[in-house]
Amino acid sequence: MDKVLQGQIAIVTGGSSGIGTGVSRALAAAGATVVVNHSRPSSKESAEKVLADIEAQGGSGMIYQCDVGQEDQVIDMFKEVITRYGTVDILVNNAGLQRDAPFTEMTLEQWNEVISINLTGQFLCAREAIKEFLRRGPQPEKSKALGKIICMSSVHELIPWAGHANYAASKGGIKLLMQSIAQEFAKDKIRVNSIAPGAIKTPINKEAWDTPEAEAKLLTLIPYDRVGVVDDIGNAAVWLASDASDYVIGTTLFVDGGMTLYEDFADNG
Repeated sequence: MDKVLQGQIAIVTGGSSGIGTGVSRALAAAGATVVVNHSRPSSKESAEKVLADIEAQGGSGMIYQCDVGQEDQVIDMFKEVITRYGTVDILVNNAGLQRDAPFTEMTLEQWNEVISINLTGQFLCAREAIKEFLRRGPQPEKSKALGKIICMSSVHELIPWAGHANYAASKGGIKLLMQSIAQEFAKDKIRVNSIAPGAIKTPINKEAWDTPEAEAKLLTLIPYDRVGVVDDIGNAAVWLASDASDYVIGTTLFVDGGMTLYEDFADNG
């Protein structure tokens, strides 16, 4: 991969698993120094493995434990990264989780946990990133933009998802959070966009693709006739973080194999 992000510092929240691993590796392969965020001590080993893979390919970075739903922890993470590397150039707001339940059985705890990580976490990290971009100022030798933020959304910012009201609400919130801050800070040459993955093979949805029968059922929703992999999202993140997408502002890039084309309607419904 071309080193289109050479010399840039990227924070990837939730970088220790799933889509975050693919994004972390792809940014590193493109030349970025990557901060692999993980949420709790139990995920440290996974974060270390991602970093080891990056270093084995000639890249560099660090790991950092932080619950992105906790303001003090987010502030401390940015302070540590800026102290170590001087600044932050790219934020990938990727951390997310599901706590599924039928709506009438969903607890307030399940609701709050998903909103805290998936939506509030993106607000807190984006706020600290933008503060740093404005403090640091332009670096035209590294990037045309003052800074880049990529919010990890989902096809469920568009498609309702019964039984997953908290998750779908968080992703719908990400859409307008992303667009609102993109609108507010475009004048400062800060680029904010989203990636909306469709069905991607990760641990969070393993039961949906882990058997031939399950995968065949899932493929009925995907016109491109394959389930996505984390590299599909990593490649999209590199493009959105690079100068190749410099005129892309406030956009959700759907990386979904055509899922949002509603395959059920291919034959008139």
